[in-house]
Amino acid sequence: MFQFYMPTKVIIGRECVVKEGHLLKGIGNKALIVTGRYSAKKNGALEDVIKALEEQNMAYCVFDEVEENPSLETVEKAKNFGVAQGVDFVIGIGGGSPIDASKAIAVMLKHPELTGSTLIGGSLSSVPVIAVPTTAGTGTEVTQYAIVTDHQAKTKKNIGHTVFPQIAFVDAYYMKDMPKTITIHTAVDAMSHLVESYLSVKSNAVSEGFVVEGLKEWGKCIPQLLAGEFTLEGRECLMMASMLAGMAIAQTGTSLPHGMGYALTYYKGLPHGLANGILYKAYLRSFKDQSKVQKLHVLLGLESYEALEKMLNALCRVDIEISKEEIAFYTEEMCANKAKLQNHPEPISKEEVYKIYADSLL
Repeated sequence: MFQFYMPTKVIIGRECVVKEGHLLKGIGNKALIVTGRYSAKKNGALEDVIKALEEQNMAYCVFDEVEENPSLETVEKAKNFGVAQGVDFVIGIGGGSPIDASKAIAVMLKHPELTGSTLIGGSLSSVPVIAVPTTAGTGTEVTQYAIVTDHQAKTKKNIGHTVFPQIAFVDAYYMKDMPKTITIHTAVDAMSHLVESYLSVKSNAVSEGFVVEGLKEWGKCIPQLLAGEFTLEGRECLMMASMLAGMAIAQTGTSLPHGMGYALTYYKGLPHGLANGILYKAYLRSFKDQSKVQKLHVLLGLESYEALEKMLNALCRVDIEISKEEIAFYTEEMCANKAKLQNHPEPISKEEVYKIYADSLL
């Protein structure tokens, strides 16, 4: 037995924010637009959202202080700003950081007594969230998850509350001028969602349908990823793959590489997608049952499994100093993350987790 639930209305296409801005009418009276400091202004997404709101005669205010890997302190600050401004819904513009922050802020706006230290955990409702993704990585526009940085615990955490955006406006044009490195790292994140969903103990017929189509779309982009040169059509494929990956993990969650990658992001500053991707060769090799692993290259349109590993080598490169002691510490943290361990379909020991880190980083 399994369930499927994905309540987000998805609008896909060029200029969809402005053309379909009428959908915002009735969601609320005043929007809190949540974004980072620069990219949404540069790529035109913020301008389009403001235009859509103004065409509907809707009020708004802007919070543009979301950092990469947003902290609990930042979401609390945004909540306080939103309460003071009298907002009643949230529009998140950007990559995973602003949209995840938007979800956390939306819970706190619905329950303003919450603080950063009391947000995580539980199943509280939120004010409505609208998502405008401008990267192709997290798929957060169609998931219920919101990942924030807990500096006290020195890690990244899902807030725990289920917050699906009410509407997602998906326009790959906002990625048109995205730097090569960010494009690659976010794309690797999308791939990791697809693969981890496919290999999850919770994988089912519905989630695998999203995965198969998502890997096909992602595979079309491999030549552009390797060359570091992207057409708009290629970016549209990546955006579609990312969205399908989000739909898949909304049903299954993620698994070992995501849990293991959090430490590399928090302590070593690796971008999230790269932190996952650098672990992938060793992660895939760790499977005792290789039957599904050996199908991945076929779904991606590659001629062999060796070609998959070669691609991972090319896209996921790091140069960090790391000790065996640090890896042992990260291993202990990972083995305490029961949710991620439960999604892995095979029993895995602490020694095997350590080996994935060591083989990837030493």
